[in-house]
Amino acid sequence: MDVISNLGLGFSVALTIQNIAYCFIGTLLGTLIGVLPGIGPVTTVAMLLPISFTLPPESAMILLAGIYYGAQYGGSTTAILIPGEASSVVTTIDGHAMARQGRAGPALGIAALGSFFAGCAATLLIALAAPPLATIALQFGPAEYFSLMVCGLIAAVVLARGSLLKAIAMVVLGLLLGLVGTDMNSGARRFNFGMTGLADGIEFVAISMAIYGIAEVIYNLEQKQVADVVAGALGRVWPSFADVKQCAGSILRGTGLGAVLGVLPGGGALLASFAAYTVEKKVASAPRQFGNGDIRGVAAPESANNAGAQTSFIPMLTLGIPGNPTMAMMIGALMIHGIAPGPRVMTDRPGLFWWLIASMWLGNLMLVVLNLPMVGIWVRLLRVPYRLLYPAIIVFCCIGAYTINNKAFDVFVMSFFAIFGYVALKLDCEPAPLILGFVLGPMMEENLRRALLISRGDPIVFLQEPISLAFLVLAAGLLVVLAVPAIRVRREEALKE
Repeated sequence: MDVISNLGLGFSVALTIQNIAYCFIGTLLGTLIGVLPGIGPVTTVAMLLPISFTLPPESAMILLAGIYYGAQYGGSTTAILIPGEASSVVTTIDGHAMARQGRAGPALGIAALGSFFAGCAATLLIALAAPPLATIALQFGPAEYFSLMVCGLIAAVVLARGSLLKAIAMVVLGLLLGLVGTDMNSGARRFNFGMTGLADGIEFVAISMAIYGIAEVIYNLEQKQVADVVAGALGRVWPSFADVKQCAGSILRGTGLGAVLGVLPGGGALLASFAAYTVEKKVASAPRQFGNGDIRGVAAPESANNAGAQTSFIPMLTLGIPGNPTMAMMIGALMIHGIAPGPRVMTDRPGLFWWLIASMWLGNLMLVVLNLPMVGIWVRLLRVPYRLLYPAIIVFCCIGAYTINNKAFDVFVMSFFAIFGYVALKLDCEPAPLILGFVLGPMMEENLRRALLISRGDPIVFLQEPISLAFLVLAAGLLVVLAVPAIRVRREEALKE
């Protein structure tokens, strides 16, 4: 009954004209950037962080959340009509094959319907699972929080694409960058190299926009722009009853798998879509045409993709732990508004939590309206040369970095990390572990100090608390398992696929 009453509170505020408008703007922008190849939700959320500073925190989170799950919807349009779109690469396998067979309409329709069902089901899971998780998290002490963050970072390393050593190095570098600035206890300035501009630390908005905005632009300038858009009429967009019946099991399996994997740090939507497609190829009934235009190869990964995107909010809202770079941006937005992420958000700011949950249902409904009737508009946008978007992205990033603190120094910081981000991409160093380490670094240091202060400097406190010990054992187990050569090779092969 508490969940129902809280949802009533959420809908009573989410259905105000102002918040409906922000939800619509967020889903519209999310769909737009999902459709445009090469621009992802992380880049857009990073660019819009300065704008969210001018909004109430509730409206800002509704706007940014709409962009995130809206981009998951929009990515299916690009994946089906243009081969090679990275954010929805699994959908491309069968979706583009259907488009070449003249069935682009049903592919787009089943992707939208599967995404709508998965989004609604995952949002219901958040509403049911988040309160008890937050209640448990309120019992955590500094030792438990520190061990949880260590486990989260190790899991992010395990699930990161590319070299394991490079992922660990990026996490460590992110942790060190998060410690730049004035120590709150001693007042000493750390790692500032004599620069007064770094006295308050590295601005989160500057480093996030540098790595996911400008560095991505520079990197994409080198990539060959493929514009093999499927021409011709899309035909009937709504899938037939036979298509829906054939895909019902795929949507359910994809939703369940995505909802579970979306909670994992570093996993999220992309891992969920890969797993759903792999499972579907093994359990789907005959006849199977996976790789040659099987509609279940669109329904399963798209359902998992959106369910994973929604449930990735669970660790962010209940524990204050970002599971992926976009959730790190969300935590950054909360911090900009002076809100400490974690379980107390639900008790101290219940309106923020339940308004966001209610807006997700509203946003999923809006996305069906935006994706199916307006699909012709999105197809035309695919023909816009991507190079025309680069100058606008760079301008938005520079303006955003300056307006947060009105400091030109932040623009120079952003420029430095833009070059660093480009070099990292060229060296196949995934930036996501760095961002997660940067966000979690200060919180890990704070909880480490608190735990040692309580135990009078005895590090055994992390092993004496059962929950803390469990997280540390899990983290150590992940590293040990990865050290096994056979498992390491299997991981590299899976991530390469």
